[in-house]
Amino acid sequence: MKHILLRGSISLGYEEEGSGIPLLLIHGNTGSHIWYERVMRIGGCRTIAPDMPNFGASSQLEGPPDIGRYADALHDFVSALELGRPVILGHSLGGAVAMALALRPDMSPRGLILVDSAPPSGLVTPASRHPLIERMRSERDTLSTALKAVVPTLEDPALFERLVDEALRMAPKAWVGNAEALGAFDCRASCGKARFPVLVLWGERDAIVTREMAESTAAAFPSSGLVVLEGIGHSPMVEDPRRFADLVGEFARGPGAQNLEISIR
Repeated sequence: MKHILLRGSISLGYEEEGSGIPLLLIHGNTGSHIWYERVMRIGGCRTIAPDMPNFGASSQLEGPPDIGRYADALHDFVSALELGRPVILGHSLGGAVAMALALRPDMSPRGLILVDSAPPSGLVTPASRHPLIERMRSERDTLSTALKAVVPTLEDPALFERLVDEALRMAPKAWVGNAEALGAFDCRASCGKARFPVLVLWGERDAIVTREMAESTAAAFPSSGLVVLEGIGHSPMVEDPRRFADLVGEFARGPGAQNLEISIR
């Protein structure tokens, strides 16, 4: 694993592979770069998968978790690695971070891919669920049960246990803090100004993000489309990595919105 020191003494760990179009892979809540290790080889792309602050091998942020601050750190990361105009991909909570990053006035991404993403209006977790979230932090069995719901078709026990291990590395304040940050997130006012193509991927067995949310995400952007992944849950990069890599690679290498024949299927 590589490490880079950013402004504010923020250290990010990351993995990268390949060459070509920069493809920034942003993980979701309780995640890290290992969620993408099966899809790092995408033809024509330089894939870069960082651990966001508060996750995995990266340092913790001072203060409460915030989607904008996660995006700020990744903006510095993009600049430090001189990625230019990457394709930005975000999964789940990472989708909110990806939107916040892509919509910055000083960013001009080649495209944006949102995978079972929180919608632009944010995703509210009722406060009544916060005690369960805290139990996940301290009770491995509770955490395992919750993670199984987001990878319902994953059939690799060893990888699943690694995903659980990686979740337990998340900063203690980020468990409830990330839920609160997602509830406060709202980028709807900026989505209509996007000048890049957007691909929304949604697994029909997703137990967190509804089809209505996925459709509202696609509808928020001027040049976008939705692909429904049949038989897949919340996490296609581990549940069906081959199909995921094919779709992502096709979008990243394509000419953009003109060829998006983005179908709802």
